[in-house]
Amino acid sequence: MTQSSPSPVPAPAQQPADPDAPVWAVLGSTGFIGNAVCADLAAAGITVRPVPAPRLSSAAADAPALLAEAVELEQVRAGLAAAFTGVQVVVNAAGLATPGGTDSPALRGANSLLPLVVADAADAAGVQRFVHLSSAAVQGHRPFLDESSRVQPFSAYSRSKALGERALADRAAGSCSIVTIRATSVQGPQRPTTAKLARLAASPLASVAGKGTAPSPVSSVDSLVRFVRAVGLHQGHVPAVVLQPWEQATVAGVLEAAGGRKPLRLPAWLCRSTLWAGYRLSALAGERLHGALRRVEMMWFGQRQVPGWAEETGNVPEPQVQEVLRSVREPANR
Repeated sequence: MTQSSPSPVPAPAQQPADPDAPVWAVLGSTGFIGNAVCADLAAAGITVRPVPAPRLSSAAADAPALLAEAVELEQVRAGLAAAFTGVQVVVNAAGLATPGGTDSPALRGANSLLPLVVADAADAAGVQRFVHLSSAAVQGHRPFLDESSRVQPFSAYSRSKALGERALADRAAGSCSIVTIRATSVQGPQRPTTAKLARLAASPLASVAGKGTAPSPVSSVDSLVRFVRAVGLHQGHVPAVVLQPWEQATVAGVLEAAGGRKPLRLPAWLCRSTLWAGYRLSALAGERLHGALRRVEMMWFGQRQVPGWAEETGNVPEPQVQEVLRSVREPANR
């Protein structure tokens, strides 16, 4: 059975007060990424309407079951549609960011069911575009990240995100343009995971496989929010799935920027063997170590990104990841 919190009500719009300014609704506005999205939009002259995200739970294990659950949520859908009145673009930055967590109805409700209900409400309200923030983690251990429907989730978190993407792809098309952005490993000055990365990078544990020249998907929140704005404002067609552009970082470059020291170079064969054994032990423990192992894997090997819509249309934000990582280095190392 699906449960939810009371239907959301429209929140007061933030400045600017220009009546001709476009209005965007943002779910998850108090979170790390959502807050940054709101600040960027307001600075660009866009009126921001924060909308509380309903708390949902889901028992669905596949897209058809999820679609059936969404149909039942008439009150929640109506409440969101009312909150979206007069809105041109809706951004969903809500969800549970728990890469190391275990599966639960709450996780699937936040990451799988919520985007589907928001899409239905956006359609009902006449919204022009719905931008849903997913995660590149849905492609897991694939040798490269791209904008295809091919996914390889490896954890409860990535499976919940992949299920949400699948349900959005399977729902009946409406008048609202629906775009899923696969965010990569987003870092920012106020993010605890970024502070942890800086401490690791400054420690003797900082290491890379081989020469450390492999591309890293570590990215900055500054570039992500500018990309969100570019997607929302684009007047032409945008594919159903777009990938946050690569910020030209390498695995060694990320650690050097965050830690201020060169990382240790390890033989690639040793790194692969360690990960192979670690993932098998984690599987026996209910995937409890999958999140930590994935972070180590990304530190050592990174992951290549295939250029996509952003590169084709000239919507690549200026890379900011080096500056962001250097900005957190000193506070983290005190």
